[in-house]
Amino acid sequence: MIKQFKIGGREIACWINPRKFGEYEKSLIFIHGSGSDHSGWVQQYSKLHKQFNIVAVDLPGHGASSGSGENTVENYCLWIKKILDNLQPKKPILIGHSLGAAIALRFALDYPQDAIGIVPVGGGIKMPVNPDLLTGLKISPALAIELICKFSLAKENRPKFFEPLKKSLSQANIDVLHGDLSACAKLDLSGEINKIHIPALVVCGAQDKMTPADLSRQIASAISGAQLCLIEGAGHMPMLEKPAEFNETISKFAASII
Repeated sequence: MIKQFKIGGREIACWINPRKFGEYEKSLIFIHGSGSDHSGWVQQYSKLHKQFNIVAVDLPGHGASSGSGENTVENYCLWIKKILDNLQPKKPILIGHSLGAAIALRFALDYPQDAIGIVPVGGGIKMPVNPDLLTGLKISPALAIELICKFSLAKENRPKFFEPLKKSLSQANIDVLHGDLSACAKLDLSGEINKIHIPALVVCGAQDKMTPADLSRQIASAISGAQLCLIEGAGHMPMLEKPAEFNETISKFAASII
Protein backbone atom coordinates (compact mmCIF):
# COMPACT_ATOMS: atom_id res chain seq x y z
CA MET A 1 0.00 0.00 0.00
CA ILE A 2 1.07 3.63 -0.47
CA LYS A 3 2.07 5.48 2.68
CA GLN A 4 2.34 9.27 2.50
CA PHE A 5 3.97 11.53 5.05
CA LYS A 6 5.60 14.95 5.24
CA ILE A 7 9.33 15.57 5.51
CA GLY A 8 10.64 19.13 5.44
CA GLY A 9 7.36 20.40 4.05
CA ARG A 10 7.34 17.91 1.17
CA GLU A 11 4.87 15.09 0.66
CA ILE A 12 6.79 11.82 0.43
CA ALA A 13 5.25 8.56 -0.79
CA CYS A 14 6.48 5.00 -0.36
CA TRP A 15 4.99 1.59 -1.01
CA ILE A 16 5.04 -0.48 2.19
CA ASN A 17 3.59 -3.86 3.17
CA PRO A 18 -0.23 -3.76 3.19
CA ARG A 19 -0.07 -5.78 6.40
CA LYS A 20 2.60 -6.66 8.96
CA PHE A 21 4.96 -3.80 8.15
CA GLY A 22 7.65 -3.86 10.82
CA GLU A 23 6.96 -7.43 11.89
CA TYR A 24 9.68 -9.09 9.81
CA GLU A 25 13.30 -9.41 10.87
CA LYS A 26 14.79 -7.48 7.94
CA SER A 27 13.71 -4.66 5.63
CA LEU A 28 14.27 -4.13 1.92
CA ILE A 29 14.53 -0.48 0.89
CA PHE A 30 14.02 -0.15 -2.87
CA ILE A 31 15.38 3.01 -4.54
CA HIS A 32 14.37 3.55 -8.16
CA GLY A 33 16.42 4.88 -11.05
CA SER A 34 16.27 8.09 -13.07
CA GLY A 35 12.76 9.26 -13.93
CA SER A 36 11.15 6.22 -12.35
CA ASP A 37 9.20 5.65 -9.14
CA HIS A 38 8.31 2.85 -6.71
CA SER A 39 6.34 0.96 -9.39
CA GLY A 40 9.59 -0.03 -11.07
CA TRP A 41 9.91 -2.59 -8.28
CA VAL A 42 6.43 -4.08 -8.56
CA GLN A 43 7.81 -7.54 -9.43
CA GLN A 44 9.80 -7.40 -6.20
CA TYR A 45 7.48 -5.98 -3.57
CA SER A 46 4.48 -7.96 -4.82
CA LYS A 47 6.44 -11.16 -4.13
CA LEU A 48 8.75 -10.31 -1.24
CA HIS A 49 6.39 -8.44 1.10
CA LYS A 50 5.55 -11.71 2.86
CA GLN A 51 9.20 -12.24 3.83
CA PHE A 52 10.50 -8.73 4.50
CA ASN A 53 9.41 -5.28 5.57
CA ILE A 54 9.27 -3.34 2.29
CA VAL A 55 9.85 0.35 1.63
CA ALA A 56 9.75 1.19 -2.09
CA VAL A 57 10.53 4.89 -2.27
CA ASP A 58 9.24 7.63 -4.53
CA LEU A 59 12.14 10.09 -4.45
CA PRO A 60 11.13 13.78 -4.30
CA GLY A 61 9.71 14.89 -7.64
CA HIS A 62 8.90 11.31 -8.65
CA GLY A 63 5.65 9.35 -8.50
CA ALA A 64 3.43 10.67 -5.72
CA SER A 65 6.21 12.55 -3.90
CA SER A 66 6.19 16.32 -4.25
CA GLY A 67 9.12 18.57 -5.05
CA SER A 68 11.33 19.26 -8.03
CA GLY A 69 13.85 16.46 -7.65
CA GLU A 70 17.57 16.88 -7.06
CA ASN A 71 20.64 16.98 -9.27
CA THR A 72 23.22 15.36 -6.99
CA VAL A 73 23.45 11.89 -5.51
CA GLU A 74 24.40 13.43 -2.15
CA ASN A 75 21.11 15.34 -1.93
CA TYR A 76 19.07 12.26 -2.78
CA CYS A 77 21.05 10.33 -0.19
CA LEU A 78 19.97 12.84 2.46
CA TRP A 79 16.34 12.16 1.53
CA ILE A 80 16.81 8.42 2.01
CA LYS A 81 18.29 9.11 5.43
CA LYS A 82 15.26 11.26 6.34
CA ILE A 83 12.82 8.64 5.06
CA LEU A 84 14.48 5.87 7.07
CA ASP A 85 14.57 8.06 10.17
CA ASN A 86 10.83 8.59 9.73
CA LEU A 87 9.83 4.95 9.09
CA GLN A 88 12.44 3.26 11.32
CA PRO A 89 12.53 -0.04 9.38
CA LYS A 90 14.30 -2.98 11.04
CA LYS A 91 17.73 -3.95 9.68
CA PRO A 92 17.46 -2.10 6.35
CA ILE A 93 19.09 -3.40 3.18
CA LEU A 94 19.24 -0.72 0.46
CA ILE A 95 18.53 -1.98 -3.06
CA GLY A 96 19.08 0.72 -5.65
CA HIS A 97 18.83 0.69 -9.43
CA SER A 98 21.07 2.93 -11.58
CA LEU A 99 20.70 6.34 -9.89
CA GLY A 100 19.42 4.33 -6.92
CA ALA A 101 22.59 2.23 -7.03
CA ALA A 102 24.65 5.40 -6.74
CA ILE A 103 22.48 6.50 -3.80
CA ALA A 104 22.93 3.13 -2.04
CA LEU A 105 26.71 3.30 -2.44
CA ARG A 106 26.82 6.89 -1.19
CA PHE A 107 24.60 5.96 1.75
CA ALA A 108 26.94 3.13 2.73
CA LEU A 109 29.78 5.64 2.87
CA ASP A 110 27.90 8.38 4.72
CA TYR A 111 25.64 6.35 7.05
CA PRO A 112 27.14 2.84 7.39
CA GLN A 113 25.51 2.41 10.78
CA ASP A 114 22.03 2.85 9.25
CA ALA A 115 22.06 -0.13 6.85
CA ILE A 116 23.05 -3.76 7.22
CA GLY A 117 23.74 -4.22 3.50
CA ILE A 118 23.46 -2.71 0.05
CA VAL A 119 22.56 -4.02 -3.41
CA PRO A 120 23.66 -1.65 -6.19
CA VAL A 121 21.95 -2.73 -9.42
CA GLY A 122 23.26 -1.45 -12.76
CA GLY A 123 25.58 1.04 -11.12
CA GLY A 124 29.16 2.17 -11.28
CA ILE A 125 31.94 3.89 -9.35
CA LYS A 126 31.51 6.51 -12.06
CA MET A 127 28.35 6.65 -14.18
CA PRO A 128 29.06 8.80 -17.25
CA VAL A 129 26.06 9.96 -19.26
CA ASN A 130 26.38 10.87 -22.93
CA PRO A 131 26.10 14.71 -23.12
CA ASP A 132 24.07 14.33 -26.31
CA LEU A 133 21.44 12.46 -24.31
CA LEU A 134 21.20 15.27 -21.76
CA THR A 135 20.92 17.81 -24.56
CA GLY A 136 18.38 15.62 -26.34
CA LEU A 137 16.11 15.59 -23.30
CA LYS A 138 15.85 19.36 -23.57
CA ILE A 139 15.42 19.52 -27.36
CA SER A 140 13.52 16.34 -28.24
CA PRO A 141 12.53 14.47 -25.07
CA ALA A 142 10.43 11.85 -26.86
CA LEU A 143 13.39 10.78 -29.00
CA ALA A 144 15.74 10.77 -25.99
CA ILE A 145 13.33 8.55 -24.06
CA GLU A 146 13.13 6.17 -27.04
CA LEU A 147 16.92 5.84 -26.95
CA ILE A 148 16.96 5.29 -23.18
CA CYS A 149 14.41 2.50 -23.51
CA LYS A 150 16.28 0.88 -26.40
CA PHE A 151 19.57 0.75 -24.54
CA SER A 152 17.97 -0.22 -21.21
CA LEU A 153 16.65 -3.57 -22.40
CA ALA A 154 18.34 -6.68 -23.74
CA LYS A 155 17.43 -7.03 -27.40
CA GLU A 156 15.33 -10.15 -26.86
CA ASN A 157 13.28 -8.40 -24.16
CA ARG A 158 12.39 -5.26 -26.12
CA PRO A 159 9.19 -6.66 -27.72
CA LYS A 160 7.73 -7.30 -24.26
CA PHE A 161 9.04 -4.41 -22.19
CA PHE A 162 9.84 -1.51 -24.54
CA GLU A 163 6.37 0.08 -24.65
CA PRO A 164 5.64 -0.24 -20.90
CA LEU A 165 9.04 1.24 -20.07
CA LYS A 166 8.51 4.05 -22.58
CA LYS A 167 5.09 4.81 -21.11
CA SER A 168 6.54 4.95 -17.60
CA LEU A 169 9.43 7.26 -18.51
CA SER A 170 7.18 9.47 -20.63
CA GLN A 171 5.18 10.27 -17.50
CA ALA A 172 8.26 11.65 -15.76
CA ASN A 173 8.90 15.36 -15.47
CA ILE A 174 11.62 16.01 -18.07
CA ASP A 175 13.47 18.48 -15.83
CA VAL A 176 13.50 15.91 -13.03
CA LEU A 177 14.73 13.18 -15.39
CA HIS A 178 17.45 15.54 -16.64
CA GLY A 179 18.46 16.29 -13.04
CA ASP A 180 18.62 12.58 -12.23
CA LEU A 181 20.89 11.82 -15.17
CA SER A 182 23.01 14.85 -14.33
CA ALA A 183 23.43 13.48 -10.80
CA CYS A 184 24.66 10.20 -12.27
CA ALA A 185 27.08 12.03 -14.57
CA LYS A 186 28.65 13.84 -11.61
CA LEU A 187 29.22 10.67 -9.59
CA ASP A 188 32.80 9.77 -8.75
CA LEU A 189 33.38 7.39 -5.86
CA SER A 190 36.80 6.25 -7.03
CA GLY A 191 38.59 7.71 -4.00
CA GLU A 192 36.11 6.34 -1.46
CA ILE A 193 34.54 3.10 -2.69
CA ASN A 194 37.00 0.90 -0.80
CA LYS A 195 35.82 2.47 2.46
CA ILE A 196 32.51 0.60 2.27
CA HIS A 197 32.61 -2.17 4.85
CA ILE A 198 29.03 -3.40 5.05
CA PRO A 199 27.87 -6.47 3.07
CA ALA A 200 27.31 -5.71 -0.61
CA LEU A 201 25.75 -7.64 -3.48
CA VAL A 202 26.49 -6.06 -6.85
CA VAL A 203 23.92 -6.96 -9.53
CA CYS A 204 23.95 -6.26 -13.24
CA GLY A 205 22.26 -7.58 -16.35
CA ALA A 206 24.83 -9.42 -18.44
CA GLN A 207 23.60 -7.54 -21.53
CA ASP A 208 23.46 -4.11 -19.88
CA LYS A 209 24.44 -1.40 -22.39
CA MET A 210 23.65 1.60 -20.17
CA THR A 211 26.01 0.61 -17.34
CA PRO A 212 28.03 -2.32 -18.74
CA ALA A 213 28.87 -5.27 -16.52
CA ASP A 214 32.50 -4.16 -16.23
CA LEU A 215 31.30 -1.22 -14.11
CA SER A 216 29.69 -3.65 -11.67
CA ARG A 217 32.83 -5.79 -11.66
CA GLN A 218 34.79 -2.68 -10.64
CA ILE A 219 32.41 -2.03 -7.75
CA ALA A 220 32.62 -5.63 -6.54
CA SER A 221 36.40 -5.71 -6.72
CA ALA A 222 36.68 -2.44 -4.78
CA ILE A 223 34.45 -3.45 -1.84
CA SER A 224 35.96 -6.05 0.46
CA GLY A 225 33.85 -9.21 0.55
CA ALA A 226 31.34 -7.99 -2.05
CA GLN A 227 29.41 -10.55 -4.10
CA LEU A 228 28.83 -10.11 -7.83
CA CYS A 229 25.79 -11.43 -9.70
CA LEU A 230 25.44 -11.05 -13.47
CA ILE A 231 21.94 -11.99 -14.62
CA GLU A 232 21.91 -13.61 -18.05
CA GLY A 233 19.27 -12.52 -20.54
CA ALA A 234 18.84 -9.11 -18.90
CA GLY A 235 19.94 -5.60 -19.78
CA HIS A 236 19.84 -2.52 -17.57
CA MET A 237 16.49 -3.55 -16.02
CA PRO A 238 17.13 -7.03 -14.52
CA MET A 239 14.44 -6.61 -11.87
CA LEU A 240 11.92 -6.19 -14.71
CA GLU A 241 13.44 -8.47 -17.34
CA LYS A 242 14.29 -11.44 -15.08
CA PRO A 243 12.31 -10.92 -11.87
CA ALA A 244 12.40 -14.52 -10.58
CA GLU A 245 16.19 -14.71 -10.81
CA PHE A 246 16.53 -11.22 -9.37
CA ASN A 247 14.26 -11.93 -6.40
CA GLU A 248 15.97 -15.22 -5.59
CA THR A 249 19.35 -13.47 -5.58
CA ILE A 250 18.05 -10.73 -3.27
CA SER A 251 16.44 -13.21 -0.87
CA LYS A 252 19.60 -15.30 -0.59
CA PHE A 253 21.75 -12.25 0.04
CA ALA A 254 19.40 -10.91 2.70
CA ALA A 255 19.34 -14.29 4.43
CA SER A 256 23.14 -14.41 4.46
CA ILE A 257 23.46 -11.19 6.49
CA ILE A 258 23.62 -12.00 10.18
